[in-house]
Order: sequence, then C-alpha cells, then structure tokens
Amino acid sequence: MSDNGIDAAFWERADAIIHLANEQGTKVPNSNVSASLLYAAARFNAFIVASGATSAEAMEKDKEEAIRYFTDEYRKMLSQNLDDHIANFNTYMPRTPQQ
Repeated sequence: MSDNGIDAAFWERADAIIHLANEQGTKVPNSNVSASLLYAAARFNAFIVASGATSAEAMEKDKEEAIRYFTDEYRKMLSQNLDDHIANFNTYMPRTPQQ
C-alpha cells in the first residue's frame, strides 16, 4: 500500500487491529484469527455500504460495485504486503537453526 495521502492515524488503527490479532493468535491458531478478521472486515464494510445507502433497493443496486471495490482494494493491499514479506522474509520470519 502506498504511503501517499495516508495519515499517521491510518497506520495507528491498522497497528491496533494487528496487535489485537497477534494477541488472539497466542490463544487460538492464526488461521482462526485470520478467518475472524476477514469476517469482521466484511461485516464492517457491509455496514459502511448500508450507511451510505438511502434504501435497501439502492443498496442492492450498488452491491456489485461495492464488492468489486472492496475486493480490488484487498487484492492490492494483499499483493503489496506479500511483496513486502518476500523482500524481507529473513527479517520478518527469523528461523532457529533446527527449522
């Protein structure tokens, strides 16, 4: 994700959510936390779309555009973060000698 036009509060919110996910990952498998995060993002984004709609009919009309927007944004963010982890794998994922 490009830093252009993104304020510090954006990163603070993201870091707070990641911190919560990391904390939950100490109690359950990370795959469970990931599934919960994906569901929470979907639920919250549906709320955002609903908040901007004037009626259920208007929301239904804009549904596919909303899905396209959110999935395109997620794809870009995931791709950029995967590239970052590839470039910094040894720093982000240090291994012990037996691994």
